[in-house]
Amino acid sequence: MDICKSHENTSKCSVNTMECFMVLSTQAQKISIATLCGLFGTLCISENSLVLYLIFSSPGTRRKPSYLFISSLALADILASIIFVCSFVNFHVFNETDFSKEMFLLQLGGVNTSFSASLSSLLLTALDRYICITRPSEYKLLMTRKRAWIALGVLWVTCAAIASLPLLGWNCCTLNSTCSKLFPFVDDNYLSSWICFIMVLLGCIIYAYVHVLWRARHHVAYMEKHQAQAGKQNTRMRMDVMLARTLVIVLTVLVLCWSPVLVLMIYSIFASLSNHLRKVFAFCSTLCLLNSMVNPIIYALRSKELYSSLRRVFSQFRRQLKASEESPEAESTHKSSVIETVCEDTHVT
Repeated sequence: MDICKSHENTSKCSVNTMECFMVLSTQAQKISIATLCGLFGTLCISENSLVLYLIFSSPGTRRKPSYLFISSLALADILASIIFVCSFVNFHVFNETDFSKEMFLLQLGGVNTSFSASLSSLLLTALDRYICITRPSEYKLLMTRKRAWIALGVLWVTCAAIASLPLLGWNCCTLNSTCSKLFPFVDDNYLSSWICFIMVLLGCIIYAYVHVLWRARHHVAYMEKHQAQAGKQNTRMRMDVMLARTLVIVLTVLVLCWSPVLVLMIYSIFASLSNHLRKVFAFCSTLCLLNSMVNPIIYALRSKELYSSLRRVFSQFRRQLKASEESPEAESTHKSSVIETVCEDTHVT
C-alpha cells in the first residue's frame, strides 16, 4: 500500500507498482469483468468475422469503397476484442504481472491501435456517407477504390505509429515524468495527446453524421410538402426516414460507449483518483468493447446487400442440410439487391 501511495506522487516504474492498478478487490468483481469481456468479446469476434465473410464472398460488395471501410471497421473490432480481452482479463482478473514494462506497453499499444483504427474507420464511413448525400452526382468520381485503399493505409499506419510512441520512449520511466493514474508506465502528457486525438475523431464523426441527419430531415420535410409527387419520391422519403433513425442510433451508441471512459481519463489528468473511480473505469472500459460488438449490427447487417448475402448464406446452409434443390427465393433476392444504387447502399446502412 505504501508503494501505491508513493506512486501517486512520483514516477516509480518497477513492475511491482503494477499491482497498484489491479483495483478489482473481490471475487464478484473479477467474475463480472470476466463475464462481460467473455460475452462481448465472443459476440464481437463472431459478428465481425461474419461481416468480413459476407463482404469478401461477394464480388459486388468487396469492390465498393463503402464496404472497404466497413471491412476495416470489422477487422479493427476483431483485433480490439482479442487483444483487449486477453490483456484486460490477465491483468485485472488473474493479476498477471510476470512480464516486462516493454511487454505491457506492447499490449497497450495493440489495444490503442485497434480501438483507434475502429474509430478512424467509423470516421471514414461517416465521410463516405457525408460525400454521398452532399455530392451524390460526384460520389463515384471522388470515392474510388484506389483512394479508399490509400485512406485505409494512412489510417492504420497513423494509428499504429501513435499507439507505439510509449513503447518507443514516450513513457514516464524513460522521461522520468509524471505517470498516469490509470495506466502503468504511461506518461500523462501522452495520455492527454491520445485523448485529444480520440476527441478529434469523435468530433468529426459526430459533425458528419449530424450534417447528414440534418440533410435527411430537410429532405423529408420537403417531400411532405410535395405529396402530389408520389412513387419514387415516396420511396426516397422512406429511405431518408430510415437513415435518420439509423444515425440517431449511431450517435447515441457512440456517445454512450466512449463518454464515460474519456471523462474519467480527462479527470485523472487533473485530479487524484480513488480506488472506487478506478473500479468504475475498469467496468466502463468494457463499454468500448460493447461498441465494437454493436458496430456490425449498426453499420453492416442493416445494409440491404449484406442482409441479402446473409440470407443467401443461410439458405445455402439449409439446402446443404436438406440436400434439396436450390431455392428460387434466395436467387430472386440476390437479383433485386444488385439494382440498388451506391448512395442507397450507404444510406440504408
